[in-house]
Amino acid sequence: MEIQTCHRGAVLVVRLSGPLAGADADTFKTAIQGFVRDNLGRVVIDASALPYVDSKGLESLADVAEELALSGKGLKLCAANETIRQVIDLTGLSQQFEHFPDTTAAVRSFL
Repeated sequence: MEIQTCHRGAVLVVRLSGPLAGADADTFKTAIQGFVRDNLGRVVIDASALPYVDSKGLESLADVAEELALSGKGLKLCAANETIRQVIDLTGLSQQFEHFPDTTAAVRSFL
């Protein structure tokens, strides 16, 4: 998995490429925690190049969302494929992730 970041104003956009699974889930979680410390806590996960998420990857996403929520910050998910959205719904985690069709809509939601 590859993690790329960019800023859109005060919002950090994190683009994941490749599956979020196994050891990559821990790498992702550690990286996001570092990014959040260095930013205002407005984070968008661009899942457009994320083919699938296993249970460990889903757990890492949920942990990051919970940590941000507890500190009054936000995590948004955008451009996730239908399978990933269904997994999030089936696991009852859909309330932790606001989903948007694209990065622009997700970034604007922070305004």
